[in-house]
Amino acid sequence: MEEPVPAPARRAALAIAAAVLLAAAAGCSSGGGRTAKGGGHSSAPAAGDAAAGAPPVPAAIVTGPGPKSSYDVQPQPAPGSCHYRYTADKQPLPDPNCTPGAISPAVSQDNLKDTICKQGGYTSAIRPPANLTGKEKAENAKSYGYTGPMGDAEYDHLISLQLGGDPNDARNLWIQPPSPGHVPGKGPNNPKDSVETHLHTAICKGQITLAAAQQAIATDWTTAEVKLGIRAGGAPTPEADADGD
Repeated sequence: MEEPVPAPARRAALAIAAAVLLAAAAGCSSGGGRTAKGGGHSSAPAAGDAAAGAPPVPAAIVTGPGPKSSYDVQPQPAPGSCHYRYTADKQPLPDPNCTPGAISPAVSQDNLKDTICKQGGYTSAIRPPANLTGKEKAENAKSYGYTGPMGDAEYDHLISLQLGGDPNDARNLWIQPPSPGHVPGKGPNNPKDSVETHLHTAICKGQITLAAAQQAIATDWTTAEVKLGIRAGGAPTPEADADGD
């Protein structure tokens, strides 16, 4: 018959066994359970993995130089370096790396009545001339690889002038191709214009803030109204742009 193990020795052995079990359990639950060669225990994807399939998010909106008494032709991104994105219903969105949007330092929440909400309009006095933007548009078409008729595309301020967008910062301008339903040769059919007008009205009525509108339109113009609570779900429809883009 084996001699009985003293009580202190039994307690020490039990403590060691418990420590080994705890260490094994920790190895399965910590660090995601992944090894360098892909072995080990399975686990939920890391945060980076979950976001891998998400659509690009625009960079932080920058402040441009603002209105000027005269403008210069702005350099555009390198040819072929910008890529359109499209919504599920084929509405075009800009490349957030090339066109994240830029705001004007001349417009703020505190001076709306003297700027974008000014009686008689605001944008015509700060808009760059067409002979200048025409040159930029041609170069931006190369940036985006747009090869359709130039008259059917709009050289668009992502954050429109009536929403306090910068007039001639290249980061706020892109050649916007036609939307679905376009008739070739009939000029742009741009439902984004109506979104801009609705947001402008909501700002001037105090329903939404300037900053919220700017961020929403820069992120995705097709969802801006719904996100801001000024329109129920459904696609935007073309409408005249009351104050100009």
